Amino acid sequence: MTGRGPARRGVLTAAASLAAVAATAPGAQAAERSGGGAGRSRWTTSWATAQTAPTATDTVAGAGLTDGTCVSNVRLSAGGNVRLRYGHAFGTVPVLVGPVTAGGLPVTFGGQRQAWLAAGSSLTSDAVAGLRAPEASRLTVETRLPGPTGPLSFHRNTHASHSVDGERTTSVFLLTGVEVTGAHGPVIAVLGDSITEGVGTPDDADLRWPDQLARRLSGSAVANLGISGNRLLLDDARFGPGGQSRFDRDVLSLPGLRTVLVHLGVNDLQQPPSQTDPALVLAGYRQLVLRARNTGLRTVGATIAPFGGWTRWTPGLEAVRQRINAAVRTGRVFDAVVDFDAALRDAQNPARLLPAYDSGDGLHPNPSGHAALAAAVDRRHLL
Repeated sequence: MTGRGPARRGVLTAAASLAAVAATAPGAQAAERSGGGAGRSRWTTSWATAQTAPTATDTVAGAGLTDGTCVSNVRLSAGGNVRLRYGHAFGTVPVLVGPVTAGGLPVTFGGQRQAWLAAGSSLTSDAVAGLRAPEASRLTVETRLPGPTGPLSFHRNTHASHSVDGERTTSVFLLTGVEVTGAHGPVIAVLGDSITEGVGTPDDADLRWPDQLARRLSGSAVANLGISGNRLLLDDARFGPGGQSRFDRDVLSLPGLRTVLVHLGVNDLQQPPSQTDPALVLAGYRQLVLRARNTGLRTVGATIAPFGGWTRWTPGLEAVRQRINAAVRTGRVFDAVVDFDAALRDAQNPARLLPAYDSGDGLHPNPSGHAALAAAVDRRHLL
């Protein structure tokens, strides 16, 4: 998967294929220049993902690419003029990016077809001339990486089909966001784990609960920052920095953000080393709230959903979950609360998911369960 790939590799591009509405280049450039007033940018996140570092089993990301092409297919929430954002959070050397195309159109960086992405940093493109994306549309971004890149920062599983040198993958390499100018509703980031990421839903179906929430909230933008296995308190080599570690980079860096919804905690309970002190989890939540408020963001906290039947569930961990949820429901931790526990639990056995919502492992909801999570979020809490 690190060979020369398609014949057209010789052109440095990142291609985006989508049912897009054409816009004039001057219009796109004007939208980029004009802010939202009072120095605020009109740009908001429409799609985003959170990165981790490759491990020994992540062969493509670990080896990097030389003369490689990554094709990323992403589902936008809000629409409008488009620009791209790349990140290399865990890189140790700079990477040359481009040329790039989006919606089949060329992407530039300061007017140039290629740009260097610094290690540990981000890179934002110009507005893509001639491209105006509809709300809820699919965008394909093709990125040429001349390389050698060295190990690549990436998101392991987006539950969508992409490709590297023509071979299918569910991973996205370096691309971290698509930003647009057309959001006219709440702009929300969801800091979460595998449930937010979409485990329990089929690939390419866009049935993850943040997707279903975006469809409920027309004109809104929802950024899915879920990482499978992610915890609130502790970092992990495979599952990435915990929510506290990655909050500033993954959440606070997003343009146009109004609200962050936090759905973390079950992995702190069930993954070894297990966290069994509710006070530590609640203190971690409060730190996120303080950091969000410092930048003017509203925080919505989600209760921890049932996981009875999961391989590492115990009655002791269930008691800890209940204590954390009881404290969250008081309303004294977050600015608002969404009760995911109540949305998913079996009334006859509250430690377990309702059978109609269980994907089969006792922890991850199926598409109907994801729909129930999206329906549980009150729009008024996002404003």
